[in-house]
Amino acid sequence: MEVVFEHARLGKICNDHKQMTRKFGAERARVLGRRLLQLLAAGCLEDLRSAPGRCHQLKGDADGLLSLDLDGPFRLIFRPTSDPPPSKSDGGLEWGQVTEVTIVEILDTHEK
Repeated sequence: MEVVFEHARLGKICNDHKQMTRKFGAERARVLGRRLLQLLAAGCLEDLRSAPGRCHQLKGDADGLLSLDLDGPFRLIFRPTSDPPPSKSDGGLEWGQVTEVTIVEILDTHEK
């Protein structure tokens, strides 16, 4: 799957393990690196539904975004890059057709 970053600064941090470790700490950087590799290795978003990291859609104010668990309450937040995202006839996300995602942020979702 293709992975792009909404903000160049976040992309620069996430593509340099030393910067990732400095910004997020060793444990979160290790898990973040693993989640990014999972995204890159997936053929489509459907491949991540049963993979470690609990890939799931967010609700409420974050509708349209997805999340992968990192450590503790921290999550990797991303969205399908295509606008509008591929959808099923019932309006739900067509996970099997999402082949590119945009990383939006890394945050504690319980603080938002």
